Amino acid sequence: MSDTDTGPSSAFGDALEAQYDGEGGPLFWLALKTGFLTLITLGIYRFWAKTRIRRYLWSSIRPGGSPFEYTGTGLEMLLGFLLAVVVLAVYLGVFQLILFAVGLSMFSGGTTDAAIMAQMATSLLSFAAVAPLLFFARYRARRYQLARTRWRGIRFGIEKGALGYTWRAVFYAIATLLSFGLLLPLMTFRLEKYMIDRTYYGTARFQQHGRWTMLYRAMRQVFIALAILIAGAACSGFGTMLPPGPLGYSFLSGLGMVLLAVGYVWIFIGAVSYSVQSFRLMAAEKELGNGIRFDAQPRTGSVIGIYIGGTMLLGLCVMALVIPLIIVAFVLVLASGGFEQLAFMNQEVVGLGVVILTSIAYVGSILMAGALAACFITQPILRHYIETLTILNAGRLDLITQRERDEVVDAEGFADALDIGAGF
Repeated sequence: MSDTDTGPSSAFGDALEAQYDGEGGPLFWLALKTGFLTLITLGIYRFWAKTRIRRYLWSSIRPGGSPFEYTGTGLEMLLGFLLAVVVLAVYLGVFQLILFAVGLSMFSGGTTDAAIMAQMATSLLSFAAVAPLLFFARYRARRYQLARTRWRGIRFGIEKGALGYTWRAVFYAIATLLSFGLLLPLMTFRLEKYMIDRTYYGTARFQQHGRWTMLYRAMRQVFIALAILIAGAACSGFGTMLPPGPLGYSFLSGLGMVLLAVGYVWIFIGAVSYSVQSFRLMAAEKELGNGIRFDAQPRTGSVIGIYIGGTMLLGLCVMALVIPLIIVAFVLVLASGGFEQLAFMNQEVVGLGVVILTSIAYVGSILMAGALAACFITQPILRHYIETLTILNAGRLDLITQRERDEVVDAEGFADALDIGAGF
C-alpha cells in the first residue's frame, strides 16, 4: 500500500523543511464553538466559522519556521454566497423553464413507464446542468483562497480562468466515464496543470512539468482492486454451475463472495493510494520561478491508518456522549409507562424530557462528530502531508517580490451555494 520513500535529490541546493504545529485541543474547541454558533444562527455563522478555522490551520503550517497567513473574512464569503445564490436561482430557473417547455418536469407525477422515464431523464438533465457549476465553483474557491493567503508577507494568486477550467473538466470527466476510469490520470494531470500553470507566489509563477501517463504508477492499488473484483465475479459465476456444498453454495461461490468483499474494501485503499501517490508524483514535477522545486513523500499506509484510527476514535467519543443520554431517555419512557414508584412524574413532563434529551443527543453528536473529525482525521492528514514536504533550492525564494492583491468578487459563493465549500 505504500511506496519506498526516497529523500530529496542531492542535485538540488538548500532545502527548506515544512512543519505543522497545530494541536488537537485548541482545534477541537474552536470547531465545537464555531459549530454551535453556526447552529444557533441557522447557518449564517458558517462563513465566519470557516474563516476562523482556516486562520488556525494556515497559521500552523510553517515552512522553514514562517507561518502561512489567511486574510479572508467571513463577510466576504457571506456576500459572495448571496451573490452566487441569486445567479444560481436565475440559471436553474431558466433551465427548468426550458425543460417545462419541452414537456419535462421532475414533479410531473404519474406511475406509467413513460412518466417514470421522463422523471428520470429530467433528473439526469438537471444533474448535467449543475455538474459544470461544480467545476466552476472549485476553480473560483481555489482563486479566493490563494488570493487571501500569504507566506513571508508575500501573496499567492491565480489568474482568471474558471470557464476554461470548467469546459476542460467536463470534457475530461466524460472521457474518464467512457473509458471506465482508465483515463482518470489524464483528467487528474490536465486539470492540475491548468491550475498550477496559472498560479503565482508573488511575482514567480508555478509550473507543472511531467506527463499524465506517469500517474498510472499511482493506480496500482486500483488495478489490484479491479483484478480482485473480476476474480470474485468469475468465481461466483462459475460457482453457480457446481453442486452446492453443506452451507448451500459451492466452495467456488463462497470464494467469489469473499473476493468480492475484499475487492470492495480494496477499492477504498486504491482511491486513497491514488490520491496520495498522485500528489507525490506531481509535487516532484512542480517548479516555482527559476528552479525552486518540491519533494513530497506522503505514505498511503499512514493516511489509511489515520482514516481508520480517527474514525474509530470519533465513533467511540460520540457514543460516550450519546449512550448516557439514550439510557436516561429510555428510563424516563419506562417511568412514564407505569413504574408506581415514579408515578409522581407527570407524563407530559416526561415526554418533553425525552424530546429534549433526544434533541440534545442528536445535535450534540453532530457537533461532536464535526469537531472530532477535524482533530482526529483532517488535522493529522494535513500534518502528514506538510511534514513530508521539502522545498528545494529554497534560497531563490529571496528573489521573489510582492504581487498586487487579487479581488475575487464572489469569494467562494458558488462553492458554498453548491455545498462543496463545507470542507476547510
